[in-house]
Amino acid sequence: MALDQPATRPANPRFSSGPCAKPPVFSLDKLSDAALGRSHRASVGKAKLKAAIEMTREILGVPAGYRIGIVPASDTGAVEMAMWSLLGARPCTMIAWESFGEGWVTDAVKQLKLDATVLKAGYGEIVDFAQVDFDTDVVFTWNGTTSGVRLPNGDAIPVDRQGLTICDATSAAFAQDLPWDKLDVTTFSWQKVMGGEGAHGMLILSPRAVERLESHTPAWPMPKIFRMTKSGKLIEGIFQGETINTPSMLAVEDYLVALEWGKSIGGLPALMDRANRNAQAIFDFCDARDWIANLAQDPATRSNTSVCLKFTDARITDGAAFAKAVAKRLEAEGVALDIGGYRDAPPGLRIWCGATVETSDIEAMLPWLDWAFSVEIDALAKAA
Repeated sequence: MALDQPATRPANPRFSSGPCAKPPVFSLDKLSDAALGRSHRASVGKAKLKAAIEMTREILGVPAGYRIGIVPASDTGAVEMAMWSLLGARPCTMIAWESFGEGWVTDAVKQLKLDATVLKAGYGEIVDFAQVDFDTDVVFTWNGTTSGVRLPNGDAIPVDRQGLTICDATSAAFAQDLPWDKLDVTTFSWQKVMGGEGAHGMLILSPRAVERLESHTPAWPMPKIFRMTKSGKLIEGIFQGETINTPSMLAVEDYLVALEWGKSIGGLPALMDRANRNAQAIFDFCDARDWIANLAQDPATRSNTSVCLKFTDARITDGAAFAKAVAKRLEAEGVALDIGGYRDAPPGLRIWCGATVETSDIEAMLPWLDWAFSVEIDALAKAA
């Protein structure tokens, strides 16, 4: 029999995995200082872009010798820039355990036509990093946004590796502890953990990555939008706010607002704690029920941002239809928006738990998940 509807609703039902919920303090008037109608190459534009870079460095604890650049086309653009610019100098290893990692494999093998070693794991699992040859260049996602499986730490990555590590950290940065001495290229986008707007990517390069850029000429033609060197030297302006193409100064202002909020609540430790508490509320919910479980098989690899869930009740014969019905019912009630699993992932739900989400909203939403499940199970019983 279906449960009664809960009495309490989330204040903010936005649990999308990108673009993600705005910071709790967000309002449109906070963007009033945006440098609208001004050139991004004017002093005001360059100052704001440089401020975004330096505040990113401060909150994430990026070492002084690492370059940080704002690049086009979101995290995808940043990863593509790194792959097209850096790969080909030595053998490479491509690692995938979800759809975006699969995309990087495709680009390396089919587009760049590299003879890459490819290591894969299914949804809910992760590749054993102890088996990875880090004397090759290694490309991987830190947190599988579409699988909810993350690398628990960088212990398997040797400091004295010969190859470069190229890490897609878009749903990890600002919510998980990234070991900078283990990462040569790190990418992310504004619209994930900090709740910024889409279309802008961040590219962080270690000194080893810069050395590769200045010593390696790719065998393939390089699109203008990917070029980070000129006459064999790094174009330093890219990493001082002189972007390759025109950024949205409104989006830049929005990112600055998010960074200021992150700094005001205590920086990276506070941001990670918020994500951890959000995710733990869902973990506890699943542990107390026998009809839903985390997609990640090993608790050590469970994401604290893109939490992916699967329905385990034996009465469900069409998992995709059931998950879609639950997500649609919750959206119709205005209590959980955009929580359907990713289209390439196993049927289920994906609930964003990044730092901009309030734990109280997660806690208010979960009884509605109980209710929606009971309604859909009841409908199955009546139809049988």
